Amino acid sequence: MLVSTKGRYALRTMADLAVHGNGEPVKIKDIAKRQGISGKYLEQIISILSRAGLVRSIRGNQGGYYLAKAPKEYTLGMILRITEGSLAPVDCLSGDENPCTRQHGCVTLRLWHELDDAISGVVDRYTLEDLAGWQMELEKGDELSEDGGQ
Repeated sequence: MLVSTKGRYALRTMADLAVHGNGEPVKIKDIAKRQGISGKYLEQIISILSRAGLVRSIRGNQGGYYLAKAPKEYTLGMILRITEGSLAPVDCLSGDENPCTRQHGCVTLRLWHELDDAISGVVDRYTLEDLAGWQMELEKGDELSEDGGQ
């Protein structure tokens, strides 16, 4: 499984909203600047997240985007599945039913199931609240290094 830039940027965008929202809408240009993401590409990602109900928007000069729920209510797997689709390592596990005609004699199917369970176990264990906490730790570390650790 390879997570695309869309999935990676969606996680960073959601973390940015969690950290910098503080109950106020956040402008796309501010997220784009902080995260080093093209504004146009970020608009596409925000659109996906908005259609899925993960973020909401307020129009106008004071407008922007904000999380629809508390950060602890989003798993990272939820965000990735919305932007990436299935996280299954092989096509035969990407849907509800395995369409493969070889599934009963497939020597590797057990491996793919275990890998799928491991991936889901990790991305579903962590929440956006965790990711936001990690982001704040990084930002705090950057502040300390900028002022000489004072």
